[in-house]
Amino acid sequence: MDVDRLNRWLTLGANVGVLLGLFFLIAELNQTGEMNRGETRNQVASELSELLRDVGNSPQLADLIVKAEHSGELTDSEKLQYTRHILSMLRYFENVHYQYRQGLYDEEEFSTQKEAWRKVYASSKPVVAIWCDFRATFSNEYRREFDGLLSEYRCD
Repeated sequence: MDVDRLNRWLTLGANVGVLLGLFFLIAELNQTGEMNRGETRNQVASELSELLRDVGNSPQLADLIVKAEHSGELTDSEKLQYTRHILSMLRYFENVHYQYRQGLYDEEEFSTQKEAWRKVYASSKPVVAIWCDFRATFSNEYRREFDGLLSEYRCD
């Protein structure tokens, strides 16, 4: 009888240990998820800061963007530089969209980003022309999202 009783106590102790282990595992997973969201937010903010800093630190790039937006008369090398700049912004947006779909970017921040895309990029004729030329190179989910922002200018 004593062995049977000891066996029951050991089994109970093992079960309690397993439950405690599961509890700690769930707590750690929640903490890891929060850390991932924080790291993602930081990385996304850093990428955007870098892209904006490029324009702020380069009067030539700033002049090129103004020229593209207003006169549209660009040399071949200017077209290449402007296209690459816009594509880098669109890739950044695609990354934000992906992080949002993965649950690593919250709804409020994503909505704010999306509104900026609509106001600054989706309403610009030269940006939309580049988008239309390269849209097939972006993910289907992001393509639908960005296409939904287009109003004044659209792809044929």
